[in-house]
Amino acid sequence: MNQHAIEQIVDEVIAEILQTKQAAPHLQNEIPIGISARHIHLRQEHMEHLFGKGAQLTVHKMLSQPDQFAANETLTVVGPKGSIANVRVLGPARTLTQVEVSNTDAVALGVHPPIRESGNIAGSASCTLVGPNGSLFLKEGVIIAQAHIHMSLVDAENFHVRDGQYVAVKIHGIRPVTFDHVKVRVADRYRLEMHIDTDEANAGFIQTGATGTILKEDLSDIPKSPSSTNSFEINEKIITEKDLIGCEGQTIIVPQFARFTALAMDTVANLRIEIQYRNEG
Repeated sequence: MNQHAIEQIVDEVIAEILQTKQAAPHLQNEIPIGISARHIHLRQEHMEHLFGKGAQLTVHKMLSQPDQFAANETLTVVGPKGSIANVRVLGPARTLTQVEVSNTDAVALGVHPPIRESGNIAGSASCTLVGPNGSLFLKEGVIIAQAHIHMSLVDAENFHVRDGQYVAVKIHGIRPVTFDHVKVRVADRYRLEMHIDTDEANAGFIQTGATGTILKEDLSDIPKSPSSTNSFEINEKIITEKDLIGCEGQTIIVPQFARFTALAMDTVANLRIEIQYRNEG
């Protein structure tokens, strides 16, 4: 067999291995990493307020999760200290309006958003959205998205995890980094992917297309209900890291419009504290 034929066979084998790896990353216990830049989800009524009556989002690029897309439409996000222009809206329209930023973005805007799962906006930070047809003040809705993994039922079975569970994930690369308190979100429609924000990606020199590995399952860290004996009530309007001493692994119940300092939010993540906001009617 000549050298050219050998090289051709080697190339074909390598290509087949790579194709298999990309088609079924869960078989190698690897999770693709997606990096989420700042973005906005809009309710239909807010979309029409900002872009005009009858406005509909138009597709700029389809995203990894089925039927989700980055729209051509953008808005300016305004905070007490600054603004960020051309923040992309994601489609389709949602049932609530939510702005997801990194901590770096939050500092530039002068806001103090909590780290939250998407959709949990009660008591979160405020901002003003400015569009071509007007502006809209959001009393709440600005969050820093909690790192999470989307996976199908089949993926969940392969990884031996369940919906709502928290795990640790090691990201491979030139600066390996491990993320704790990563929430697993399971649904038939989901495509396997872990989502982190740009600050988290920059810390580990991570680019879209990198992979991570689940290192452990933390079954004790599933959020507890407010009625649990492991809950703790804090009545401060401004919560600091000192208020959280002794709350590791617990659920804290705080006033609806309580604000957390930056160090307090770091403590929440490090001590794996679940925050619940008290409805004060």
